[in-house]
Amino acid sequence: MAYTVVIPARMASTRLPDKPLADIHGLPMIVRVAQQAHKSQAMRTVVAADDEKIVNACRMHGVEAIMTRPDHPSGSDRLAEASQILKLADDAIVVNVQGDEPLIDPALIDAVAALLQASAHADMGTAAHPIATPEEFDNPNVVKVILSHDGCAQYFSRAAIPHARGQQGTTWWRQAGAAQLHAPLRHVGIYSYRAAFLRRFPTLPVAPTEATESLEQLRALWHGCRIGVHVAPGAPSPGVDTPEDLERVRALWRAL
Repeated sequence: MAYTVVIPARMASTRLPDKPLADIHGLPMIVRVAQQAHKSQAMRTVVAADDEKIVNACRMHGVEAIMTRPDHPSGSDRLAEASQILKLADDAIVVNVQGDEPLIDPALIDAVAALLQASAHADMGTAAHPIATPEEFDNPNVVKVILSHDGCAQYFSRAAIPHARGQQGTTWWRQAGAAQLHAPLRHVGIYSYRAAFLRRFPTLPVAPTEATESLEQLRALWHGCRIGVHVAPGAPSPGVDTPEDLERVRALWRAL
């Protein structure tokens, strides 16, 4: 597959200062993320940073990195600028790998790229996996996605969707006779785009649903765009948002 991975990285983090440079067994986290992306079939992996310290750390370890503006409101805005700097063709496929996913599965990166490559009707691609527990289903920090018959997203929400009437607090989707029900899926924050759409996306007005749920992908749905969803069999490896997450990932890395 011919596609490019772009990893947006910004230095500001309220819960974990200087997060991209956090050490994971001798290397900055952003370098570990890029190394995982290098294991995919991507023809190129580039870090799009907002700070020279990130760029220098990447280049010191052989990772391609570019500087982008520090005032971007979101990762997709940073990716849009990166696609312009890299002069990517309109039909080039770009996969957005988050800069705090040092254990991301390269096969997942390939799957999200392949999904968009095979789906001429989709403007974006992303991923999801089956939800395992009622606690996960009811957690507003877990984003859920509902799919249409063709595997495209109908809606993303922090709410427990789909709602099974009278079954709150149960794993109703695992009960006998539930095979025809729409089992809940947890959204995974990895995206693929065609470069032309990626550059257009930040120009679209913010959607009311996006503002309500604080979920940027709802902007695409609001404006009639289609998001294909790859359903993975299980949950991805954990990312890093907090110092506790960092210690957990360091422990997992030691076990590899």
